[in-house]
Amino acid sequence: MHPINPNMAATFPPPVMEARRWIAGRDFPPEKPLINLSQAAPVDPPPEALARAMAEALVTRPSAHLYGPVLGLPELREELAAQWSAFYGGTVRPGQVAITAGCNQAFCAAMATLAAPGDAVILPLPYYFNHKMWLDMSGIGTQVLPTGDDLLPDPVRAAALITERTRAIVLVTPNNPAGVEYPPETIRAFLELARARGIALIVDETYRDFLGQDGAPHDLFADPAWDDTLIHLYSFSKAYRLTGHRVGAIMASGARLAEVEKFLDTVAICPPQVGQIGALWGMRNLADWLAGERAEILARRDAVRAGFQRLPGWELLGCGAYFAYARHPFDAPSDVVARRLVDEAHILTLPGTMFGPLRSEGGDGQAEATLRIAFANADAAGLAEVCDRIAALGR
Repeated sequence: MHPINPNMAATFPPPVMEARRWIAGRDFPPEKPLINLSQAAPVDPPPEALARAMAEALVTRPSAHLYGPVLGLPELREELAAQWSAFYGGTVRPGQVAITAGCNQAFCAAMATLAAPGDAVILPLPYYFNHKMWLDMSGIGTQVLPTGDDLLPDPVRAAALITERTRAIVLVTPNNPAGVEYPPETIRAFLELARARGIALIVDETYRDFLGQDGAPHDLFADPAWDDTLIHLYSFSKAYRLTGHRVGAIMASGARLAEVEKFLDTVAICPPQVGQIGALWGMRNLADWLAGERAEILARRDAVRAGFQRLPGWELLGCGAYFAYARHPFDAPSDVVARRLVDEAHILTLPGTMFGPLRSEGGDGQAEATLRIAFANADAAGLAEVCDRIAALGR
């Protein structure tokens, strides 16, 4: 066999694909069908009006079939800058915005400008597995920041982790996988820590459109010098159901985006044109529709919270955006419990072992004790059924 990059070989397989293999080729009875709670992505198509706007662009805009600007369509960058400035009460200029082929690419591009092999990045637990995978395959070390039962990262504990190798701290809020929303004062404290130590703060707000609170979740963009430290990531996939069209964004200094441009041009040349056209149309026309989507997700969140109150031994550690993160009561690690849920309850979830280090790797046991439940594609009745099936498992 030809050589394989050892960093790539040491990177764990994509967790969602691994979970799908658990159910591949299996039949589930119609009276108890599989409930798939493994992936945090909408499966419904975008609103018809949005789809028609994209279809019209395919037919009437010849430029939609060509390479576009590496950093994205100017109109979309301008719209993002204007809406972010208004929402966060700060100033974001179009030159501080780049469009990417999804938010995962936004993270990879930002990280490529920050860290080289041998450097390190702080990831709070539980972490988003694709972030860890990119660091691993890039030869960048992960400095794991443990969290308690509230799953909130502590800037004081983070400060103790920083070394001369540390290049950035990454926050995902609302958190994937836990659904926890980080308080504004916590996010601000991390900005001040990163600034004082001369490293970057990456804030991934992929699920910002489904916050439980109204208004801006932090005041970082109100800081006139925000771009000396902050790198902000966003995704259109969840807001407008554009997962397959791959549209994300980075907000950072113009100087950093000049470096990002090198990465994007090399990897994808430009973000997909039709997806960007759809994202722009959505931003300009779907505010009321998106508010309804948020209300529905919050209703599902409330249904999960109510359902877990009748599950003895289970503890809901986090619940928000698309996610619930629960401590299970079984005397077995979470990967074993997740497979039991498939076999006996016909529920597909992801184990905490996919979101943090095992005890054998220096972990504190959180990974083995927890499960992620992604409820974006189960309504309130479906979530009640989930809780009924879990209750039937016993202990």
